Amino acid sequence: MVKKAIVSVINDLVTDQRVDRACRALIKCGYDVTLVGRILPNSLPINNKPYATHRMHLIFTSGPLFYLEYQIRLFLFLLFKKADLLYANDLDTLLPNYICYKIKSAKIIYDSHELFTEVPELIAHPKKQKIWKSIEKSIFPKLNTIITVNQSIADIYEREYHKKLAVVRNIPIPRQDIQSKTRKSMGLPTDQHIIILQGAGINMDRGAEELVEAMQYTEGVILLIVGSGDVIEQLKERRITLKLEEKIIITGKVAYEQLAQYTRLADLGLSLDKDTNLNYRYSLPNKLFDYIQAGIPVLVSPLVEISEIVQTYNIGDILLSHDPKEIAKSISLVFEDKKRYEKWKINIKKAQEELNWNNEEQKLISCIQNA
Repeated sequence: MVKKAIVSVINDLVTDQRVDRACRALIKCGYDVTLVGRILPNSLPINNKPYATHRMHLIFTSGPLFYLEYQIRLFLFLLFKKADLLYANDLDTLLPNYICYKIKSAKIIYDSHELFTEVPELIAHPKKQKIWKSIEKSIFPKLNTIITVNQSIADIYEREYHKKLAVVRNIPIPRQDIQSKTRKSMGLPTDQHIIILQGAGINMDRGAEELVEAMQYTEGVILLIVGSGDVIEQLKERRITLKLEEKIIITGKVAYEQLAQYTRLADLGLSLDKDTNLNYRYSLPNKLFDYIQAGIPVLVSPLVEISEIVQTYNIGDILLSHDPKEIAKSISLVFEDKKRYEKWKINIKKAQEELNWNNEEQKLISCIQNA
């Protein structure tokens, strides 16, 4: 009989490329895969996936009642579905998966995409942080197969829980099937430099607010913000207040294929998270690898994992201040030094060869096979 795997995530399944790669790796390991999450009023359709998907309609969309409802609904879904393997993504899916793992005697894999209990939203609410930390402490030491996104986060968890973690980085699958479009066809200017900030977590303390402010001091540059997050509406309002509508384009959430088009047409990729908490300090966001695969140099904040990759491959510059004028100055210097910029472009080709999903996938497949 075909083995069944259920992959759980709390988002709407559309833009999470890490989870998509995990599902595809499970298929290669012989599993029939179902990916379960939720649907939101603005959720995009799911197209052309080689696995089944199920999106739950929840009554609540945020706050404690949302998390409670999600935990109950996910538990019931998992309980009444056959599964040989349960694959939990992040702490907010772990409890229902772990309970069903004990009931069903199935295998379980936990993929921790970040230091969940150190995100700003929980740091600002110590009681909520304590609840999630208690869940982590009660389950994490009992797990055998745990994956995370970089070595820094793995080291932190290993010191705290004395568990060995596997590291599978967020390197995208090369997409040769995406036909390149022109700037004109995408509604973008052809006579200016385009810089891009992308992601599903354009939230507070990730430099987006200062970046918008910085656009007051740039010339010949268009900022493209592609994605979603809790500061998007604030960024839109600030763009209007500063009269920067012609210099800043905010698309909102788009399908991955369209995102890839925008990234390929940009001249510079930005990752400006601040060192305000442990989760950001040791982050290694998907967008860095998306920029590399698109062949564009980067401007990043001096966080441990990100700056190490940028310096190792010499593919961009490191921002030393989030002051808007300093950001603008750094952006201008990128395009003024044409020789350095071309050197970065050459170096990115080597980075593309070495930072390859095939290498990361083998680590993931090994985790699945040994779970």
